[in-house]
Amino acid sequence: MAIQEKSPGVAAGLGILPGGGSFYGRSYGYGVVNLLLWPISILWDPVSGYNAAESINYQATRAHVASLKRRDMDALDTRMATKEIDLERYTLEKRKVDDKYSSL
Repeated sequence: MAIQEKSPGVAAGLGILPGGGSFYGRSYGYGVVNLLLWPISILWDPVSGYNAAESINYQATRAHVASLKRRDMDALDTRMATKEIDLERYTLEKRKVDDKYSSL
């Protein structure tokens, strides 16, 4: 279920270029600093680019999982509102949805 918006490998590879890893990881301020400090920034920019890509992917995955959970809960709420299920069944189904998304 993981979402990968940015490739950590590409981010690390671009870190060899002046500010490339930081710009790729949407850290524009760090990108400018790394650009100004090039060539010494080669020591840390691949790592910071990699970490930025991982962070972007983590946040995108969290948002995606929250969206899926919201969709499932909306469907369950609709079933309850239309009296397709009773309160007991709703509670059991809600627990299943919570368990499904809590481990992610």
